[in-house]
Amino acid sequence: MRVKKNHSLLGNARELRRNMTPQELKLWYQFLRPYPLKFYKQRIIDSYIVDFYCAAARLVIEIDGSQHYTQDGRAKDEGRSAMLERYDLQVLRFSNREINVEFDAVCQMIHQRILERTNTI
Repeated sequence: MRVKKNHSLLGNARELRRNMTPQELKLWYQFLRPYPLKFYKQRIIDSYIVDFYCAAARLVIEIDGSQHYTQDGRAKDEGRSAMLERYDLQVLRFSNREINVEFDAVCQMIHQRILERTNTI
């Protein structure tokens, strides 16, 4: 299924690209940007803006801050993930702590998932 894009979110997506969190910046510059497959940052998918998206692997990567660990935050994330999965996208979620403390393991997990989903690298 082709991924839809709510163009009314374009301004928000641009703002998020300009103001990435330290964890998003670390993952982007140290791993995703130089990765052999193209990744997009702050990409609009349907009515959501995802942190990172790789179309070739149909993979979404989300970096979650503390607001995602409340009851309301978890419920919203579940709904968001369910919508993304309807597009045959797989969502990988990592906490800010994981990016800060277990960066190499996060990168390895992303790489492994890409290998499983593409068989191209």
